[in-house]
Amino acid sequence: MSVRRSWIEREAGLAVSRQCALSGVARSGVYAHRGEEAADAVELRLLELIDEQYTRRPFYGSRRMVVSLREQGYAVNRKRVQRLMGILGLAGMAPGPATGRRHPGHKV
Repeated sequence: MSVRRSWIEREAGLAVSRQCALSGVARSGVYAHRGEEAADAVELRLLELIDEQYTRRPFYGSRRMVVSLREQGYAVNRKRVQRLMGILGLAGMAPGPATGRRHPGHKV
């Protein structure tokens, strides 16, 4: 199905709806597919920027990374940056919780 979807061109002399009817492809699928391609390009660019920033400042976690990306003009939130950093296998250098020691006020 994606092969037929790739035949359809917006700049062609024929309307997109007519091209879809002739090739047997749903028009909504053509527009959805184009949106995916644009989103993938943005995701790749964000991955590159996060990797570059992490190389320069490996102590940056997701919160500082969001601030850095927003300063560069990208509209991102923390969850998205956390997901992308997870894909790259990156994490900030903040210490984790001290789970090995008991609280001094608790009895054993």
